[in-house]
Amino acid sequence: MIGWITDPFGEPIVLRGAVELVLLGVLSGGLGCWIVLSGVSSTAESLSHGMLPGLVGAALLGIPLLLGGAVGLVVAAVAIALVQRSPLTPDVATSVVITGLLGAGVLLGLSPSAPAGLGSLLFGDLLGVSDLDLALAAALGVVVTLLLFLLHPTLLLTGFDRLNATALGRSPARLDLVLAVLLALATLVAVQALGTLLVVAMLVGPAATARLVSRRVAPMMLLAVAIAVVASVAGLAASYHANLAAGACVVLALAAAFCMTLAGRGIAHVVLARSAA
Repeated sequence: MIGWITDPFGEPIVLRGAVELVLLGVLSGGLGCWIVLSGVSSTAESLSHGMLPGLVGAALLGIPLLLGGAVGLVVAAVAIALVQRSPLTPDVATSVVITGLLGAGVLLGLSPSAPAGLGSLLFGDLLGVSDLDLALAAALGVVVTLLLFLLHPTLLLTGFDRLNATALGRSPARLDLVLAVLLALATLVAVQALGTLLVVAMLVGPAATARLVSRRVAPMMLLAVAIAVVASVAGLAASYHANLAAGACVVLALAAAFCMTLAGRGIAHVVLARSAA
């Protein structure tokens, strides 16, 4: 059993992928909790899907994907902000824009001049992460962790009592902007490993699972980091043995962790209810 877990990481590219997952787990664990608690998980999905045209455009022009992804994020954010002023409800308007951007990205990727391997933009290339990807994930993880630690009291106040926070001179809108910027940066860094379609699973899945277990924010954040790291590395090991796509297996492992936790929580409630009766 131990060998089944450790053998894959004897391969340098698998070990590099595991290091990336650990860094992304630390990054997404804490940030993901505030995404879940603030109810902006749909924004995370919108940004990750909306950046696809920028990534494909960068590949077509031969410029760094990081730059193209950043441009795509800005375009997606501006488009979302504009359509939310329409008579439609914000979620409907956002869905129309994001699916349009996703379609534009797919269409660009199907052009005759498109380079090979653009599928990795959708589903990631976990085993192809570079030293730059690792450095960016590590640096952003440090920045996000430090900011969340410094802003923790204010985030608690604005996250659970926005009216009182405003009365005390705090600015919920400003903190929302900080979270949105951190979310955009995390999406940009993680997209190389997991792709635009799967990255939201790392940002939301572990935090949602931890929320089922803990109602206190600090333990929830620590638990989310642990779930992200353990489940994603287990998914990577499973992909090695089954010879399947690494990113998809990581996402399935995160989903399995959520489903098992949800089922265990339900069973525990039934047992406690019967014992109390």
